[in-house]
Amino acid sequence: MAQGTELDKVYTYHPPFGTQQERYVRIRDEAKSFATTILALTPKSREQSLALTKLEEVVMWANSAIARNENDIAPKS
Repeated sequence: MAQGTELDKVYTYHPPFGTQQERYVRIRDEAKSFATTILALTPKSREQSLALTKLEEVVMWANSAIARNENDIAPKS
């Protein structure tokens, strides 16, 4: 179970800095491309819906990995 600083890491807003915003966009764009492929190649079904939901989760966790695990090391102005 998360405690102390782990809770702070999870439940704190992490504003983007440096190249983070561009990487968030790239991850979403790549996932959207794959979602389009899934829609084109699979029949409308529960399984298709689950695949798209899992892809949304991939984007969320990938972006969370960036936000939660990188420190703003740029000098403050």
